[in-house]
Amino acid sequence: MEPDAKGYFGRYGGRYVPEVLVEPLREVEAAMREAFADDEFWRRYRGLLRDYVGRPTPLTPVPSLRRRAGEALIALKREDCNHTGAHKILNAVGQALLAQRMGKSRLIAETGAGQHGVAVATAGAALGVPVEVYMGAADVERQALNVYLMRLLGARVHEVTSGSRTLKDAINEALRDWAGSARETFYVIGSVVGPHPYPWLVRSFVRIIGDEARAQCLETFGRLPDHVVACVGGGSNAIGIFSAFLEDGQVNLWGVEAGGSDAARLGYHSASLAAGRTGILHGARTLVLMDEHGLIAPTHSVSAGLDYPAVGPEHAYLKETGRVRYVSIHDDDTLKAFRMTARATGIVAALESAHAIAYALRLAAELDASRLILVNLSGRGEKDALRLAGAAHHAQEAAR
Repeated sequence: MEPDAKGYFGRYGGRYVPEVLVEPLREVEAAMREAFADDEFWRRYRGLLRDYVGRPTPLTPVPSLRRRAGEALIALKREDCNHTGAHKILNAVGQALLAQRMGKSRLIAETGAGQHGVAVATAGAALGVPVEVYMGAADVERQALNVYLMRLLGARVHEVTSGSRTLKDAINEALRDWAGSARETFYVIGSVVGPHPYPWLVRSFVRIIGDEARAQCLETFGRLPDHVVACVGGGSNAIGIFSAFLEDGQVNLWGVEAGGSDAARLGYHSASLAAGRTGILHGARTLVLMDEHGLIAPTHSVSAGLDYPAVGPEHAYLKETGRVRYVSIHDDDTLKAFRMTARATGIVAALESAHAIAYALRLAAELDASRLILVNLSGRGEKDALRLAGAAHHAQEAAR
Protein backbone atom coordinates (compact mmCIF):
# COMPACT_ATOMS: atom_id res chain seq x y z
CA MET A 1 0.00 0.00 0.00
CA GLU A 2 1.35 3.37 -1.02
CA PRO A 3 0.02 6.88 -0.37
CA ASP A 4 -1.72 8.70 -3.19
CA ALA A 5 0.04 11.28 -5.36
CA LYS A 6 -0.40 13.98 -2.70
CA GLY A 7 0.88 11.77 0.09
CA TYR A 8 -2.39 10.72 1.70
CA PHE A 9 -3.44 7.39 3.19
CA GLY A 10 -7.19 7.89 2.88
CA ARG A 11 -7.75 11.31 4.48
CA TYR A 12 -4.55 11.23 6.54
CA GLY A 13 -1.11 12.42 5.56
CA GLY A 14 -0.24 15.20 3.16
CA ARG A 15 2.33 17.95 3.38
CA TYR A 16 1.50 20.83 5.74
CA VAL A 17 4.74 22.77 6.05
CA PRO A 18 6.05 26.33 5.74
CA GLU A 19 6.87 27.37 2.18
CA VAL A 20 10.60 27.13 2.90
CA LEU A 21 10.29 23.35 3.34
CA VAL A 22 8.17 22.62 0.26
CA GLU A 23 11.09 22.41 -2.15
CA PRO A 24 13.34 20.33 0.18
CA LEU A 25 10.49 17.82 0.55
CA ARG A 26 10.00 17.67 -3.22
CA GLU A 27 13.73 17.10 -3.58
CA VAL A 28 13.61 14.21 -1.09
CA GLU A 29 10.64 12.65 -2.87
CA ALA A 30 12.28 12.91 -6.31
CA ALA A 31 15.52 11.41 -4.99
CA MET A 32 13.60 8.65 -3.22
CA ARG A 33 11.67 7.66 -6.35
CA GLU A 34 14.87 7.63 -8.38
CA ALA A 35 16.75 5.57 -5.78
CA PHE A 36 13.90 3.08 -5.32
CA ALA A 37 13.94 2.40 -9.07
CA ASP A 38 17.69 1.71 -8.98
CA ASP A 39 18.66 -1.91 -8.26
CA GLU A 40 22.15 -0.80 -7.25
CA PHE A 41 20.73 1.34 -4.42
CA TRP A 42 18.85 -1.63 -3.02
CA ARG A 43 21.87 -3.93 -3.44
CA ARG A 44 23.98 -1.54 -1.39
CA TYR A 45 21.26 -1.12 1.23
CA ARG A 46 20.64 -4.86 1.62
CA GLY A 47 24.38 -5.51 1.68
CA LEU A 48 24.78 -3.14 4.64
CA LEU A 49 21.85 -4.78 6.43
CA ARG A 50 23.44 -8.19 5.96
CA ASP A 51 27.09 -7.36 6.64
CA TYR A 52 26.86 -4.42 9.06
CA VAL A 53 23.45 -4.49 10.75
CA GLY A 54 23.26 -8.28 11.04
CA ARG A 55 20.09 -9.33 9.25
CA PRO A 56 18.03 -11.38 9.15
CA THR A 57 17.11 -11.11 12.82
CA PRO A 58 15.87 -14.29 14.58
CA LEU A 59 12.30 -15.38 15.20
CA THR A 60 12.29 -16.83 18.73
CA PRO A 61 9.43 -18.94 20.13
CA VAL A 62 9.17 -18.32 23.89
CA PRO A 63 6.95 -21.03 25.44
CA SER A 64 8.32 -20.02 28.85
CA LEU A 65 6.23 -16.84 28.64
CA ARG A 66 3.09 -18.94 29.02
CA ARG A 67 1.73 -18.27 32.48
CA ARG A 68 -0.14 -21.58 32.53
CA ALA A 69 -0.45 -24.69 30.37
CA GLY A 70 -2.75 -24.51 27.38
CA GLU A 71 -2.20 -20.87 26.50
CA ALA A 72 -1.29 -19.64 23.03
CA LEU A 73 2.37 -19.69 22.01
CA ILE A 74 4.17 -16.34 21.77
CA ALA A 75 7.05 -15.85 19.33
CA LEU A 76 9.28 -12.77 19.23
CA LYS A 77 10.67 -11.09 16.11
CA ARG A 78 14.04 -10.11 17.54
CA GLU A 79 14.78 -6.57 16.39
CA ASP A 80 16.84 -6.22 19.58
CA CYS A 81 19.48 -8.29 17.76
CA ASN A 82 20.20 -5.54 15.21
CA HIS A 83 23.44 -3.59 15.51
CA THR A 84 22.57 -0.68 17.89
CA GLY A 85 19.86 -2.81 19.51
CA ALA A 86 16.65 -1.73 17.76
CA HIS A 87 14.82 -1.56 14.45
CA LYS A 88 15.76 2.12 14.05
CA ILE A 89 19.04 1.28 12.28
CA LEU A 90 17.09 0.00 9.24
CA ASN A 91 15.68 3.43 8.53
CA ALA A 92 18.81 5.32 9.56
CA VAL A 93 21.04 3.41 7.14
CA GLY A 94 18.51 3.77 4.31
CA GLN A 95 18.09 7.51 4.72
CA ALA A 96 21.84 8.05 5.17
CA LEU A 97 22.46 6.27 1.85
CA LEU A 98 19.79 8.45 0.21
CA ALA A 99 21.44 11.56 1.68
CA GLN A 100 24.80 10.52 0.22
CA ARG A 101 23.17 9.94 -3.15
CA MET A 102 21.75 13.47 -2.97
CA GLY A 103 25.15 14.95 -2.13
CA LYS A 104 24.19 16.12 1.37
CA SER A 105 27.08 16.77 3.74
CA ARG A 106 25.25 16.76 7.07
CA LEU A 107 22.60 14.61 8.79
CA ILE A 108 20.22 15.84 11.47
CA ALA A 109 17.73 13.79 13.47
CA GLU A 110 15.34 13.91 16.39
CA THR A 111 15.14 11.25 19.06
CA GLY A 112 13.00 10.33 22.06
CA ALA A 113 14.29 7.16 23.69
CA GLY A 114 17.62 7.76 21.98
CA GLN A 115 17.60 4.63 19.81
CA HIS A 116 16.99 6.58 16.61
CA GLY A 117 19.68 9.08 17.58
CA VAL A 118 22.15 6.28 18.22
CA ALA A 119 21.18 4.65 14.90
CA VAL A 120 21.72 7.86 12.91
CA ALA A 121 24.99 8.56 14.73
CA THR A 122 26.07 5.01 13.86
CA ALA A 123 25.11 5.37 10.19
CA GLY A 124 26.90 8.71 10.03
CA ALA A 125 30.06 7.23 11.55
CA ALA A 126 29.95 4.26 9.18
CA LEU A 127 29.46 6.42 6.07
CA GLY A 128 31.60 9.37 7.15
CA VAL A 129 28.83 12.00 7.42
CA PRO A 130 28.59 14.47 10.37
CA VAL A 131 25.47 14.05 12.55
CA GLU A 132 23.58 16.38 14.89
CA VAL A 133 20.72 15.10 17.05
CA TYR A 134 17.92 17.01 18.78
CA MET A 135 16.63 15.47 22.02
CA GLY A 136 14.22 16.79 24.64
CA ALA A 137 15.83 17.65 27.97
CA ALA A 138 13.47 15.29 29.82
CA ASP A 139 14.57 12.44 27.57
CA VAL A 140 18.24 13.38 27.96
CA GLU A 141 17.78 12.89 31.71
CA ARG A 142 16.05 9.50 31.45
CA GLN A 143 18.16 8.12 28.60
CA ALA A 144 21.67 9.11 29.69
CA LEU A 145 23.25 5.94 28.28
CA ASN A 146 22.07 6.65 24.75
CA VAL A 147 23.17 10.29 25.01
CA TYR A 148 26.66 9.06 25.90
CA LEU A 149 26.62 6.61 22.99
CA MET A 150 25.60 9.28 20.48
CA ARG A 151 28.46 11.50 21.61
CA LEU A 152 30.87 8.56 21.62
CA LEU A 153 29.92 7.92 17.99
CA GLY A 154 30.79 11.52 17.12
CA ALA A 155 27.33 13.10 17.02
CA ARG A 156 26.55 16.49 18.50
CA VAL A 157 23.50 16.28 20.81
CA HIS A 158 21.31 19.39 21.18
CA GLU A 159 19.30 19.35 24.43
CA VAL A 160 15.86 20.91 23.78
CA THR A 161 14.46 22.78 26.79
CA SER A 162 11.27 24.21 25.25
CA GLY A 163 7.72 22.92 25.71
CA SER A 164 7.36 19.53 27.36
CA ARG A 165 11.08 18.87 26.68
CA THR A 166 10.26 15.54 24.94
CA LEU A 167 10.11 14.12 21.42
CA LYS A 168 7.54 16.60 20.10
CA ASP A 169 9.81 19.51 20.94
CA ALA A 170 12.88 17.77 19.52
CA ILE A 171 11.07 17.40 16.18
CA ASN A 172 10.13 21.09 16.24
CA GLU A 173 13.78 22.08 16.65
CA ALA A 174 15.00 19.67 13.98
CA LEU A 175 12.47 21.11 11.51
CA ARG A 176 13.67 24.64 12.31
CA ASP A 177 17.25 23.57 11.66
CA TRP A 178 16.33 21.94 8.35
CA ALA A 179 14.38 25.00 7.20
CA GLY A 180 17.57 27.04 7.43
CA SER A 181 20.08 24.49 6.13
CA ALA A 182 18.32 22.28 3.56
CA ARG A 183 20.93 22.94 0.86
CA GLU A 184 23.55 20.83 2.69
CA THR A 185 21.42 18.98 5.28
CA PHE A 186 19.31 15.83 5.15
CA TYR A 187 16.74 15.40 7.93
CA VAL A 188 16.56 11.73 8.96
CA ILE A 189 13.08 11.41 10.48
CA GLY A 190 12.87 8.48 12.88
CA SER A 191 9.33 7.18 12.42
CA VAL A 192 6.44 7.00 9.95
CA VAL A 193 5.43 10.55 10.86
CA GLY A 194 5.92 13.97 9.35
CA PRO A 195 5.11 15.41 5.92
CA HIS A 196 5.04 13.39 2.72
CA PRO A 197 7.17 11.56 1.62
CA TYR A 198 8.59 10.63 5.05
CA PRO A 199 5.87 8.19 6.23
CA TRP A 200 6.28 6.30 2.95
CA LEU A 201 10.09 6.61 2.95
CA VAL A 202 10.48 5.20 6.46
CA ARG A 203 7.94 2.43 5.80
CA SER A 204 9.91 1.34 2.74
CA PHE A 205 13.03 0.74 4.85
CA VAL A 206 11.38 -0.97 7.84
CA ARG A 207 9.06 -3.31 5.92
CA ILE A 208 11.88 -5.86 5.83
CA ILE A 209 10.84 -6.72 9.42
CA GLY A 210 7.49 -8.04 8.24
CA ASP A 211 8.86 -9.66 5.08
CA GLU A 212 11.37 -11.65 7.15
CA ALA A 213 8.87 -12.50 9.90
CA ARG A 214 6.30 -13.79 7.42
CA ALA A 215 8.81 -16.09 5.76
CA GLN A 216 10.18 -17.25 9.13
CA CYS A 217 6.70 -18.12 10.43
CA LEU A 218 6.01 -20.22 7.35
CA GLU A 219 9.39 -21.95 7.67
CA THR A 220 9.25 -22.53 11.45
CA PHE A 221 5.55 -23.20 12.03
CA GLY A 222 4.30 -24.04 8.54
CA ARG A 223 1.68 -21.30 8.75
CA LEU A 224 1.05 -17.63 9.39
CA PRO A 225 0.49 -16.31 12.92
CA ASP A 226 -3.04 -15.84 14.22
CA HIS A 227 -2.14 -12.50 15.79
CA VAL A 228 0.63 -9.94 15.22
CA VAL A 229 1.29 -7.43 18.02
CA ALA A 230 3.53 -4.34 18.03
CA CYS A 231 3.87 -1.20 20.12
CA VAL A 232 2.91 2.14 18.56
CA GLY A 233 4.33 5.57 19.28
CA GLY A 234 5.00 7.22 15.94
CA GLY A 235 4.55 3.72 14.59
CA SER A 236 7.60 2.62 12.56
CA ASN A 237 8.20 -0.82 14.08
CA ALA A 238 4.48 -1.60 13.89
CA ILE A 239 4.17 -0.56 10.23
CA GLY A 240 7.33 -2.55 9.57
CA ILE A 241 5.85 -5.82 10.75
CA PHE A 242 2.19 -5.17 9.81
CA SER A 243 3.09 -4.39 6.18
CA ALA A 244 3.66 -8.04 5.26
CA PHE A 245 0.32 -9.22 6.71
CA LEU A 246 -2.12 -6.49 5.64
CA GLU A 247 -3.58 -8.64 2.86
CA ASP A 248 -3.86 -11.75 5.05
CA GLY A 249 -7.35 -11.28 6.45
CA GLN A 250 -7.02 -14.24 8.79
CA VAL A 251 -4.13 -12.57 10.62
CA ASN A 252 -5.30 -10.23 13.38
CA LEU A 253 -3.14 -7.10 13.76
CA TRP A 254 -2.83 -5.26 17.08
CA GLY A 255 -1.14 -1.92 17.73
CA VAL A 256 -0.42 -1.22 21.41
CA GLU A 257 -0.20 2.37 22.61
CA ALA A 258 1.11 3.82 25.86
CA GLY A 259 -1.77 3.99 28.35
CA GLY A 260 0.56 5.75 30.77
CA SER A 261 -0.58 6.14 34.35
CA ASP A 262 -4.23 6.78 33.44
CA ALA A 263 -5.51 6.08 29.92
CA ALA A 264 -8.79 7.92 30.64
CA ARG A 265 -7.21 11.29 31.51
CA LEU A 266 -5.67 13.58 28.93
CA GLY A 267 -2.09 14.37 29.89
CA TYR A 268 -1.49 11.05 31.63
CA HIS A 269 -1.05 8.84 28.56
CA SER A 270 0.19 8.87 24.94
CA ALA A 271 -2.67 6.97 23.28
CA SER A 272 -3.39 9.18 20.28
CA LEU A 273 -5.23 6.48 18.32
CA ALA A 274 -7.57 5.84 21.25
CA ALA A 275 -8.13 9.44 22.34
CA GLY A 276 -6.84 11.66 19.56
CA ARG A 277 -8.74 13.90 17.17
CA THR A 278 -8.01 14.72 13.54
CA GLY A 279 -5.45 17.50 13.45
CA ILE A 280 -2.15 18.56 11.95
CA LEU A 281 1.18 18.03 13.68
CA HIS A 282 4.70 18.09 12.26
CA GLY A 283 3.52 18.46 8.70
CA ALA A 284 0.84 15.79 8.41
CA ARG A 285 -2.88 15.37 9.05
CA THR A 286 -3.33 12.55 11.53
CA LEU A 287 -4.80 11.73 14.94
CA VAL A 288 -3.45 14.11 17.57
CA LEU A 289 -3.93 14.42 21.32
CA MET A 290 -5.44 17.88 21.83
CA ASP A 291 -7.26 19.70 24.60
CA GLU A 292 -10.67 21.38 24.25
CA HIS A 293 -9.00 24.46 22.76
CA GLY A 294 -7.20 22.49 20.05
CA LEU A 295 -3.81 22.84 21.73
CA ILE A 296 -1.39 19.89 21.73
CA ALA A 297 -1.89 18.03 25.00
CA PRO A 298 0.95 16.97 27.29
CA THR A 299 1.71 13.26 27.19
CA HIS A 300 3.12 10.64 29.53
CA SER A 301 4.63 7.18 29.15
CA VAL A 302 7.08 5.13 31.14
CA SER A 303 8.86 4.65 27.80
CA ALA A 304 10.42 7.70 26.18
CA GLY A 305 9.99 6.25 22.68
CA LEU A 306 6.18 6.21 22.96
CA ASP A 307 5.91 9.66 24.59
CA TYR A 308 4.48 11.45 21.52
CA PRO A 309 1.08 13.17 21.05
CA ALA A 310 0.32 11.88 17.55
CA VAL A 311 0.82 8.88 15.28
CA GLY A 312 1.87 8.18 11.72
CA PRO A 313 -0.92 8.87 9.19
CA GLU A 314 -0.95 5.32 7.86
CA HIS A 315 -1.85 4.06 11.34
CA ALA A 316 -4.72 6.56 11.51
CA TYR A 317 -5.92 5.20 8.18
CA LEU A 318 -5.56 1.56 9.27
CA LYS A 319 -7.60 2.30 12.37
CA GLU A 320 -10.32 3.96 10.29
CA THR A 321 -10.51 1.00 7.91
CA GLY A 322 -10.57 -1.46 10.82
CA ARG A 323 -7.69 -3.53 9.45
CA VAL A 324 -5.64 -2.94 12.60
CA ARG A 325 -7.08 -2.78 16.11
CA TYR A 326 -5.41 -0.44 18.56
CA VAL A 327 -5.37 -0.85 22.33
CA SER A 328 -3.43 0.70 25.21
CA ILE A 329 -1.39 -0.73 28.09
CA HIS A 330 -0.86 0.86 31.50
CA ASP A 331 2.65 1.65 32.79
CA ASP A 332 2.32 -0.89 35.62
CA ASP A 333 1.43 -3.73 33.24
CA THR A 334 4.34 -2.72 31.01
CA LEU A 335 6.81 -2.95 33.90
CA LYS A 336 5.42 -6.36 34.90
CA ALA A 337 5.89 -7.63 31.34
CA PHE A 338 9.41 -6.15 31.23
CA ARG A 339 10.41 -8.09 34.37
CA MET A 340 8.58 -11.27 33.40
CA THR A 341 10.20 -11.39 29.96
CA ALA A 342 13.67 -11.02 31.45
CA ARG A 343 13.16 -13.75 34.05
CA ALA A 344 11.30 -16.18 31.81
CA THR A 345 13.34 -15.83 28.61
CA GLY A 346 16.68 -14.16 29.38
CA ILE A 347 15.73 -11.33 27.00
CA VAL A 348 15.72 -7.74 28.28
CA ALA A 349 13.12 -5.97 26.13
CA ALA A 350 12.84 -2.23 25.67
CA LEU A 351 9.98 -0.68 27.64
CA GLU A 352 8.42 0.24 24.29
CA SER A 353 8.39 -3.43 23.28
CA ALA A 354 7.20 -4.46 26.75
CA HIS A 355 3.89 -2.73 25.97
CA ALA A 356 3.38 -5.18 23.09
CA ILE A 357 4.45 -8.15 25.20
CA ALA A 358 2.02 -7.14 27.96
CA TYR A 359 -0.87 -7.17 25.52
CA ALA A 360 0.29 -10.44 23.96
CA LEU A 361 0.21 -12.02 27.43
CA ARG A 362 -3.44 -10.97 27.76
CA LEU A 363 -4.24 -12.42 24.35
CA ALA A 364 -2.42 -15.67 25.12
CA ALA A 365 -4.52 -16.19 28.24
CA GLU A 366 -7.69 -15.99 26.11
CA LEU A 367 -6.50 -18.41 23.40
CA ASP A 368 -5.67 -22.11 23.40
CA ALA A 369 -2.30 -23.68 22.69
CA SER A 370 -3.05 -24.13 18.98
CA ARG A 371 -2.83 -20.38 18.41
CA LEU A 372 0.31 -18.41 17.56
CA ILE A 373 0.99 -14.81 18.56
CA LEU A 374 3.86 -12.96 16.88
CA VAL A 375 5.26 -9.96 18.79
CA ASN A 376 7.65 -7.46 17.30
CA LEU A 377 10.34 -6.98 19.96
CA SER A 378 11.40 -3.62 18.58
CA GLY A 379 14.47 -3.08 20.76
CA ARG A 380 16.52 -4.14 23.75
CA GLY A 381 16.13 -2.64 27.19
CA GLU A 382 19.55 -1.84 28.61
CA LYS A 383 18.74 1.87 28.15
CA ASP A 384 15.67 1.40 30.37
CA ALA A 385 17.24 -1.01 32.85
CA LEU A 386 19.78 1.63 33.91
CA ARG A 387 17.01 4.12 34.70
CA LEU A 388 14.80 1.56 36.44
CA ALA A 389 17.73 0.40 38.55
CA GLY A 390 18.30 3.98 39.66
CA ALA A 391 14.61 4.43 40.48
CA ALA A 392 14.60 1.21 42.51
CA HIS A 393 17.69 2.35 44.43
CA HIS A 394 16.12 5.70 45.26
CA ALA A 395 12.91 3.94 46.42
CA GLN A 396 14.94 1.67 48.72
CA GLU A 397 16.81 4.66 50.15
CA ALA A 398 13.53 6.50 50.75
CA ALA A 399 12.05 3.44 52.49
CA ARG A 400 14.99 3.41 54.91
